[in-house]
Order: sequence, then C-alpha cells, then structure tokens
Amino acid sequence: MLLVVDDDPQVLRAVRADVRSRYRPAHRIVAADGGPEATQALTELARTGAEVALVVSDQRMPQLDGLAVLASAREMFPRVKMVLLTAYADTEVAIRGINEIQLDYYVTKPWEPPDENLYPVLDDLLDEWWSTFRPQHGGVRVVGVPVAAESHRVRDFLARNQVPYEFLASGSEAAACALSPLDQPSEELADRLVALLPDGTALVDPSNEQLGAALGLQTGTEVAYHDLVVVGGGPAGLAAGVYGASEGLGTAIIEREAPGGQAGQSSRIENYLGFPVGLSGADLARRAVTQARRFGVEIISPQEVVGIERSDPYRVVRLADGSTLTAGAVILAGGVRYRLLDAPGAGELAGRGVYYGAAMTEAPGCEGDHVVVIGGANSAGQAAVHFSRYADHVTILVRDPIGLPKAMSSYLIDQIDAIDNISVRAGAVVTKVEGGEQVERVEIEDRTTGVTEAIDTHHVFVFIGAAADTGWLDDVVDRDERGYVLTGPDVGGRVARPDGDRDRFLTETSMPGVFAVGDIRSGSIKRVAAAVGEGSVTVAFVHQHLAR
Repeated sequence: MLLVVDDDPQVLRAVRADVRSRYRPAHRIVAADGGPEATQALTELARTGAEVALVVSDQRMPQLDGLAVLASAREMFPRVKMVLLTAYADTEVAIRGINEIQLDYYVTKPWEPPDENLYPVLDDLLDEWWSTFRPQHGGVRVVGVPVAAESHRVRDFLARNQVPYEFLASGSEAAACALSPLDQPSEELADRLVALLPDGTALVDPSNEQLGAALGLQTGTEVAYHDLVVVGGGPAGLAAGVYGASEGLGTAIIEREAPGGQAGQSSRIENYLGFPVGLSGADLARRAVTQARRFGVEIISPQEVVGIERSDPYRVVRLADGSTLTAGAVILAGGVRYRLLDAPGAGELAGRGVYYGAAMTEAPGCEGDHVVVIGGANSAGQAAVHFSRYADHVTILVRDPIGLPKAMSSYLIDQIDAIDNISVRAGAVVTKVEGGEQVERVEIEDRTTGVTEAIDTHHVFVFIGAAADTGWLDDVVDRDERGYVLTGPDVGGRVARPDGDRDRFLTETSMPGVFAVGDIRSGSIKRVAAAVGEGSVTVAFVHQHLAR
C-alpha cells in the first residue's frame, strides 16, 4: 500500500499519476487531499491490518503539515518508508524531519522528470521495505521456542541473508497446524527448532550451512580458478569484490555468516557519504550485494575459510567443507568478532536475552520492555535510538565515567539527548545477569561509589568492542600482539620476485599476494567508509601483483 498526500489538487493528481504509472498493480495507491484526511486513512488502514510500505507527503499543508502526517504514519506503521515533498526553502524542515522522525528522503518540487528525480528514490525505498517484509503465509516458516538461542540464531541468519520468513512459537495453534503434515509427532518437536521450506522440506535443528544450502544460497563453487578471492563479506570485502569484478577480475567473496558483516547489523549509519538521511546496515549490505552480483561476483555464503597455502604463483584457499579454491590473489576482509560480556550468567543466557550487536530481529519483541544497551561507541548509540521506538525505556551503560562524548559522534549524542525514553548511566558496569529460560534482570555497579542495583529487563544488547578473529591465520601471515594482521611497512622487508625485488604494497601481508583490509588489519580505522576505501584501493595492488 502506498499513500500520497497533498492539499493542492493539481499537485496531488500529478504525484498520484506518477506513482500509479510506476507501481501499480504491485501496490495499491491511496490518495489524501490533506493532513487530517491522511491520518484518517492511515488509521483505517491500521485498523484493517493493511501493510503500508510508503507515504509520500507534501510539507506545506494547513491543519497538519507533512512532518506531522509522517510522524503519525511511523507511529502506526514502524517499518513504513517516508518521503517529504518540499519547496526549495524547506530544506531546514527536511533536516529536522531526518533528526526527529528518521525521515527517509525529501524531494524538492517540482520533481520532473520523475525517471530521474522521483522513481530512483522510491525504487530504493521500496526495495529496502520488501527486503524486510515478513509475509503472513508462504515463504519460510520457523517453529521454535521464542526465547531459545537456536531460534535467535536462525531468525538472525534468515534476516541478515534477506530471506523472508514467518516465526511461529512452539505450542501455538499456528505452529501445530504448520507441523501437522509432518510424519513426526508434534510432541517430539516441542523443544526443537523446525524450519519449514516452501517446497515442503522440513529441517530439524539445522545449522546455518544446512539451512543456506536448502534455501539455494551458494555455499560452494565449481570454478577452479579465480583471479581474486575475498575472505569476508563486510563493507571492505564487498567493496573489493565490486571493484575487482568491475575491472575484469574473476572474483569470489566467501562469507561465513551473511554479507554485510557487523556493519550489516547496524540499525542506522548516518554519516556515510552520499546518504544525507542515513541508511541501515542491512540496506547498505543489500545494495552492495546487488552491485557485486551485477558485476559477476560469486558470493559464497555461508561458508568458512580455514586456511591459506602458498603454491606459487597461486594461493590456495581451504574451506571448512574440505574443498579448495585457487586464486591469483587473496584479500583478507574477515573483520572482527564481538567481545563477550564478562559477567556471571551472560554466557548461559546468550541468545536468550543477551545479544551481541544490534540483533535487529529482536526489536519487535522489545515492546513494553526496559532495554539495556552496554557500550559507548556509535554502534551502541545507533542501537539505543532504534530500540527506543519499541521499548518503554532504554538505558545505556557506559563504563567511562565521562559518559558518551569520548567515543560517540556528536550528532548521535544530540539525537539521544532529544529522546525522552533513553537514559545514560556513566561509570556503570554489569556485574551479573540473572534469569531462567531468558534474562530477567541485570545487576549493575556504579564504579565511582561501588553501589549496586538491579534493572528488570529481558533484553541486553552488548557493544563493548571487538577482538581480532584471526586464530585460523596461525603460520600464514604475521600479526601484531592483539592478533590483527600486519601489512605494508609494518611487516618490513621487500618481496622477492623472479623479475626483481619490489616494495611490499601498503595493504599486503607477509605472504606476497595476500592482502588485508578493514577491521582485521592492524592500525585500521574502524569506520565503514575507511573499510570501503581500503577494499577498493587494494584492488589496484592486486592488479599490479597479478601483472608481474
């Protein structure tokens, strides 16, 4: 369902005609000739259970302006995409909308021609909306215990791989109905996780690899040789894949979980160049994957790399399933792993209320809860802002007694200060996590006074830094004392070649022809834009390596 709003009859006819010509019959188009009429239409659509994907509203309307209409739409339909039609002088209003209601885009009137100024905007927003749409029927159905770690793992895997699914709680009438065609008695599946695929296949307690293979994700390749193999599908790896393939290199990306990496789990990235209204990590990953595939990149996921061997002039990449890929060059872009919360009870309740990263699939379940976010960097702040839309209250716990300014961007601090249901506790740490089947409370300690208190919660999201995940690179490349991969001048020495020694390339590791980019590289800047830059620049070094 798409809603278009404007109090000027001529403009309303124009925008309705343009939207209809592009998006019917896939979407029903509803028009409203003013703010009150729009909110009435939204209320009726919410009452009937309709799904509203997009609202396009004029700003300058009497009684209710465009921002008020869009704010109502967001409240009734949290996933809705919002576009504001503005006059040239309304730029400050649009920016206020970005900050206050997370406006997705604003378009200056007139938007002619729509093929250049309107449709690309709406296409992107609708693509993003569809990528997260969960149909009530059809697609993958997952039956499991809602608070079980296995349920969280599978839901997270499907969401991050942009596979539409419906989750059914074990013991519910809907779950019993879904399981009824199976030969196995339903009582035997009471505590098991079952994935029901559209073709009728039922997988009981599947691993990510088994589920990915059954869904048709590419978990291997029949191509014997690639010019470039990229290990890791985060922003750095995807950038390397796009630039490599677009410049004629046969390229494969191997990702062990889902394309996008940790950045793909971010609820909102607002300082990425070229996206003035920001974008979610999932949207960035979706765009990058689409771009990579358009250039012919093979994205092999879920699949894990367990070793790299030198067999001059090639590099042999060994996979967890025992297969190998031969490459002219390899780029390590595997990123890092989340640092675990060191508090009694945190390990036992991981995936059952303790989550690492934004865990976007858990956001709807936070409704009415007091959410605890641990950490003081941008990722924690972005998550707190996102969860505040669902939770009654969000408490950010920051170890540093100074609070947020030390590690968080100022724009994000301003957003948090303006949200009533977010509070920040500086100098506070979690000392215990308690619960049975799921988290029930956390104990926190004020590091200055030593006073402890308890917060009742079912949702704890942890952002306390990351550690190098490079144990599999023992005896492969040199690393620093923290496990991050050394490159360029930090390695030292020159690279011996049959045609003469050469300097080591800036991102080249101690094994010639193997490069490291992004968070895995020692001394890297932990920013999405920096990772994308390293990934793209390193392709130039790969060309020089292959040319020799």
